[in-house]
Amino acid sequence: MDDSISESLRTYRGLEGFAFFLRAKTKWIDHGHTVPSTMNPKVLTRRKALKTAGVVAGALAALSSGVAQRAFATPHHSMAKSPFIFCLNTATIRGQKLGIEKEIDVAAKAGYDAIEPWVDGIEAYVKGGGKLKDLKKRIKDRGLTVEGAIGFPEWIVDDAGRRAKGLERAKFELDMVSQIGAKRLAAPPAGATDLPRLGLLPAADRYRVLLDLAKNFGVIPQLELWGFSKNLNRLGECVCVAMETSHLDACVLPDIYHVYKGGSDYHGLRWLGRDVVQMLHVNDYPAKPGREEINDGHRLMPGDGVAPVVEVLNLLRAAGGQKVLSVEIFSEHHWKQDALVVAKEGLTKMRAVARQSRGS
Repeated sequence: MDDSISESLRTYRGLEGFAFFLRAKTKWIDHGHTVPSTMNPKVLTRRKALKTAGVVAGALAALSSGVAQRAFATPHHSMAKSPFIFCLNTATIRGQKLGIEKEIDVAAKAGYDAIEPWVDGIEAYVKGGGKLKDLKKRIKDRGLTVEGAIGFPEWIVDDAGRRAKGLERAKFELDMVSQIGAKRLAAPPAGATDLPRLGLLPAADRYRVLLDLAKNFGVIPQLELWGFSKNLNRLGECVCVAMETSHLDACVLPDIYHVYKGGSDYHGLRWLGRDVVQMLHVNDYPAKPGREEINDGHRLMPGDGVAPVVEVLNLLRAAGGQKVLSVEIFSEHHWKQDALVVAKEGLTKMRAVARQSRGS
């Protein structure tokens, strides 16, 4: 193999890290994409490109019984179905203070495929005497799945004591959401939203610990981008951290509002393979206030603002696989309305932008 290519591949942590790279970038040779910056474009001739393709094939063959099979595994949902699963993040009707049982009922009545509850709502249900097995049955009986859940354990903080407590909290949350059938749990940089800046490699080490912990519960922690944070507020940072875990469960949870707030360009999504982004928080934002002043309360329903929602969905379609679209807004205006009316509006508008993305 050419020395320049060999040197590039050494930057990844073993074959699993390389497999993550392949998972995100597997189409670059076939589709004429720009050569990754870690490879020297001046020496990448057709012959060398074919050599690289051979390395790719060899790596996949070597890993065929393990890592590669996991990296390119077929998603839980069939590709023959719609490319999108429509999900209700319960923040959208959080202000109505219905409780998790009624939130499930609202999601079902509105016509959603799935629900993304907040952990504090589940915990309140249990503290009130509810049984998780009954909640799981309620969700199933309503024809819903739990595609994700929202929690805030401090798994990434620098302070070792706080981080240990954060991982204990993560264990508690993972256990709880697994018992209602949740597939994923958001993993934002909770507790590390201010300075100092975290190193990306230490952050990757900490994310890997969380991923390994979560395997015991069959739940995938999704590295969530928070645009207002001083850490993990850009798409590239999150992808770097996920890649450097060398863990094939690593994935990124973008949010249309947060990608804008953090200063990333949505076109960065085109570099990510189908398993790297499994879920998207869908919303919109107005032209004013600007990026610096905008906050969660300015989020709009998809299609009601100036965000490139359709373009983002086009990129997710192009990546392949079935994506979960979860509407998440924090609107005082909507919280004053009937929850079912709000939920129906969210679903109608998500479906509308999804239809617009077809064939684009």
